[in-house]
Amino acid sequence: MKNRLINLVFLSFLLSLNSLAQVSHGTVAEGLKIDSKILGKEVRYTIYLPYDYNTSSRYYPVVYLLHGMGDDDMGWIQFGEANSIADEAIANRTIPPMILVMPDGGLSWYINNYNNSVKYEDFFIKEFIPYIESKYRILTEKRFRGIAGLSMGGFGSLVYALKHPELFTACAPLSAAVFTDDEIINQSEKRWSNVGASLFGPGLAGKERLTEHYRANNPLDIIKKANSEQLKSVRFYIDCGDDDFLYRGNSELHVLLRNLEIPHEYRVRDGGHQWTYWRSALPEVLKFIGVSFHQQ
Repeated sequence: MKNRLINLVFLSFLLSLNSLAQVSHGTVAEGLKIDSKILGKEVRYTIYLPYDYNTSSRYYPVVYLLHGMGDDDMGWIQFGEANSIADEAIANRTIPPMILVMPDGGLSWYINNYNNSVKYEDFFIKEFIPYIESKYRILTEKRFRGIAGLSMGGFGSLVYALKHPELFTACAPLSAAVFTDDEIINQSEKRWSNVGASLFGPGLAGKERLTEHYRANNPLDIIKKANSEQLKSVRFYIDCGDDDFLYRGNSELHVLLRNLEIPHEYRVRDGGHQWTYWRSALPEVLKFIGVSFHQQ
């Protein structure tokens, strides 16, 4: 009986090793560059290609992953382990093989700033997407293009999907940097100088900060003015931790979408504004977006 038990344990161990061995690994290329005429400089990006990209001739769906403030194009790989998460999910068939593209957004918040001295949104929509989808074997229809991001990148992913619903089939902002009007009005002068001033204008205080340019790039305002039927063509997945300082804006985002009857998924899990939270969210994010890539 004892020997039989040992044999069963050993067999289970071998099966687990075999299961791990069957996880094929995709390839990651970091620090690639695109020469942007709109921004007048080179912009870095990192890309994940699924395991069979180099041995097949097929075309793949794509997810654009936007990093948060303080990170760069390598953040989702170095800290988010996006490549390992995608490898395992593809091996388990919880997501279809897909390409992940991670641009360096710097401190742009992925938008055109108030005086158009930095036109990152124009770069992303008019240069970056066309460049990536012509250089790599990517399916270029809306139904095969998703976008996600964390914090500043969550903000950017929302802005893009809300302004350009014709481009994205799904959008998954994590801990999105969405603020209520009161939070902007009462934001400290130091915080505004460090973040808001370069985006929406320097030297603004109180209600002066709620400029036309701010309204045009605030997800809550965009939703209020948008065509609800067009927004319904995008599947939204919103996730923000119960300990996250951005809970107010994300909660208001959820309520606004509910009131306008715009379908979406809303998750509040245990956790804060940190990589442990975003890593745990990414498998579900890729699964949610991947559903959009399948034929219904």
